Amino acid sequence: MLSAAVLVNGLRRLFSSVMAPVRERFNVVFVLGGPGAGKGTQCARIVEKYGFVHLSAGDLLRAERQREGSQYGDLINKHIKDGSIVPVAITCALLEKAMEQSSSNKFLVDGFPRNKDNLDGWEKAMNDKVDIKFVLFFDCPREVCIERCLSRGAAGSGRADDNIQSLEKRLDTYNSSTMPIIEYYDNKDLVKKFDASRPINEIFADVSKAFDELNL
Repeated sequence: MLSAAVLVNGLRRLFSSVMAPVRERFNVVFVLGGPGAGKGTQCARIVEKYGFVHLSAGDLLRAERQREGSQYGDLINKHIKDGSIVPVAITCALLEKAMEQSSSNKFLVDGFPRNKDNLDGWEKAMNDKVDIKFVLFFDCPREVCIERCLSRGAAGSGRADDNIQSLEKRLDTYNSSTMPIIEYYDNKDLVKKFDASRPINEIFADVSKAFDELNL
């Protein structure tokens, strides 16, 4: 027969597990478009107006590449310079870590998922932790993307991939690998498409309508 002390301790453990707080699911808006489409510019405005946390997959990877002692640094650096896709496990781990460390539950995930492997890895790791609200798709002509990125590089962006060779590779990768992901979400009626060749203020006026309707 169980003693009173053992019974009480068992009940305490049971109630503590039942009553343990459950973390809210993260609200996520994916932000996709070619290099130079203006994703970062629009994200900065969304952050200021709507209080989202901006998580750039590229920025997280670059920061990890430069972090002293990083086991992924050399591998990330090679992929970035080659204009190819970093393994999804690394990107998902960095995104999840950034979300867990934030006090917010509203995130703009910029530049991800970029291919089917990214999508499959994300859904496997994060489907039970996030709600995808929609996908912002900034559609921009190839020549405009190239011109913007080269101007950014000439102005001292410090990005190793702001050169014509890397840009051509990145745009080819985007067209072959990322466009099918946008089509995947479009089939789920989750894509909000914007002409990114227009002036910044015009684009943001349309973007604001989408977030006003979201009401988070």
